[in-house]
Amino acid sequence: MIGPALFFYLFAGICVASAVMVVTSRNPVHSVLFLILAFVNASGLFMLLGAEFLAMILIVVYVGAVAVLFLFVIMMLDVDFAELRQGFIEYLPVGLLIGAVFLAELLLVAGGYVMNPAITKAITSPIPASISNTEALGLVLYTKYIHYFQLSGMVLLVAMVGAIVLTLRHKPSVKRQSIPVQNARTKEMAMDVRKVPSGQGLQDADAKEWVR
Repeated sequence: MIGPALFFYLFAGICVASAVMVVTSRNPVHSVLFLILAFVNASGLFMLLGAEFLAMILIVVYVGAVAVLFLFVIMMLDVDFAELRQGFIEYLPVGLLIGAVFLAELLLVAGGYVMNPAITKAITSPIPASISNTEALGLVLYTKYIHYFQLSGMVLLVAMVGAIVLTLRHKPSVKRQSIPVQNARTKEMAMDVRKVPSGQGLQDADAKEWVR
């Protein structure tokens, strides 16, 4: 029992420390790297619990796709974080309210466990020996907790749309496609026939009257 306990404290300690560094790091690239480290150690904890499917999902989906995608997006978009922090004071009351709600939920969970330690086993059921861990997880997730599963998907969708809105920047120098203007385009708008005197050529091809 000493070996699993040592691995548990190792994975749990590094996971908690990485989560703290995700929040406190000033560099967003460092935050994403610490997030990957937290996911890896969390997968180790799932392996100790015997939930190998969840451990592989954390590695394959979150580390291999989501976290790496965040890293490339942060490095490629060149987001001006100083500009994003300008409205910090304005949105501080809303942030404090949301933080208070999360803190109350955590206190309720911890308080319920302290008052009644057996409450964690109240909604659990033994896994039949005839099915695998992955199949048992699917049976529970898509039957008893299907509504919570769908609700979490909606929350992630809203978060994704919010992230796109916050990072989307329209540069005035970039030409953008306008379908109505293209459909309404006529020959007079697209072409300008000019008579060029012999021997002069198109020396003024870059003049404003030539550019449409």
